Amino acid sequence: MVFLHYFVWGTWYVTMGTYLNATLKFEGSQIGLAYGSTAIGAMVSPFFAGIVADRFFATQRLLGALHLIGAALLWYVSTLKSFGQFYPVLIAYTISYMAGHGLTNALTLAHSKNPAKEFPLVMLMGSVGWICAGLAVSALKFEDNAGMFRLAAGAALVMGLYSFTLPHTPPKGAGAPVNARTMLGLDALRLMRDRSFATFIICSFLICVPLSFYFSWMNAFMNELKIPNAAAKMTIGQVSDVVFLLLLPLLLKRLGVKGILILGMVAWTVRFGLLTQFPKATDAAWMLFVAIAVHGMCYDYIFVMGRMYVDNRASEDIRAATQGFHAFVTLGAGMFVGSWLSGVVGQHYTTNGGATHAWSEIWLVPAVMSAALIVVFAILFRETPATLPANAKR
Repeated sequence: MVFLHYFVWGTWYVTMGTYLNATLKFEGSQIGLAYGSTAIGAMVSPFFAGIVADRFFATQRLLGALHLIGAALLWYVSTLKSFGQFYPVLIAYTISYMAGHGLTNALTLAHSKNPAKEFPLVMLMGSVGWICAGLAVSALKFEDNAGMFRLAAGAALVMGLYSFTLPHTPPKGAGAPVNARTMLGLDALRLMRDRSFATFIICSFLICVPLSFYFSWMNAFMNELKIPNAAAKMTIGQVSDVVFLLLLPLLLKRLGVKGILILGMVAWTVRFGLLTQFPKATDAAWMLFVAIAVHGMCYDYIFVMGRMYVDNRASEDIRAATQGFHAFVTLGAGMFVGSWLSGVVGQHYTTNGGATHAWSEIWLVPAVMSAALIVVFAILFRETPATLPANAKR
């Protein structure tokens, strides 16, 4: 289930920027908005999943229905050429897809005998699915054409049909009250009175801006520089994701929460610093591969560590609400602002009608942002013994 769910995402998300830029000739600002569609999905889908999934339908049936709807929308997206048509349909799709994140998590946890041990192992298959998607897109030469969306549609069709064979998971929230405050995790706002927690939330929001630059432009950057099989090479990042996740418990004991989070911000700074130099350097393939290979540190040591910090910092009565608030701030608002800004910056440094870009200048913006966040976070965040998780779990 997890393999197929993330395979669908991996077939189009990494390479969409290349397709929109090189083939459909969309402007940079439009490409940024397209990447922000997943953030809109992350913000809207909790309302849908919270109202429908928890109250009226079995989880596996809703997951199957959403992927079948998604398959049709993905195929339709592959036929659209104008931004005015493409963008709203993509938003409709991402709302259906992002709702599936919570559904797959809920289904896995509901049927795990030992969630603390089994859930991370199941979730690792998401990285495997993403890797296989990147390899497939490169092998089929879909990086700059609508084939990526058609492949995703086929995978979504398989996932939708397969979902109906999953263990029955009845709705648990039938008859329970529901409101926007609960679903957005706004009960967690009382934690914002603490300076360190507020610093963590604000910096988590801001670090999503550099993350958006990477997803919006990395594949287009590599293809513009004529680097072959770019999508396949970018799967090195998911391999490192697995490696650095396994190293997290060991490093957490030595560095603590603050050290791990700062290490993640340093990784972002190093990544973009290397990318600013790569187009101008000779015999610098190592710069590109290191920039991709630190993805595990960039993601795990910011987002996975962040979830662990939130889980430990919040009391049991608001733990779920706080996780929802963190997801809304990062995957929702942060990614939307970051995708929009990455598009604006990319468009500003576009030349030759969108055919070429001043890549060093584009990558300099997230590099400076990441470096500035290190200083702000190091000064304002204070780690207490209570913020150190007893064990590392996803």
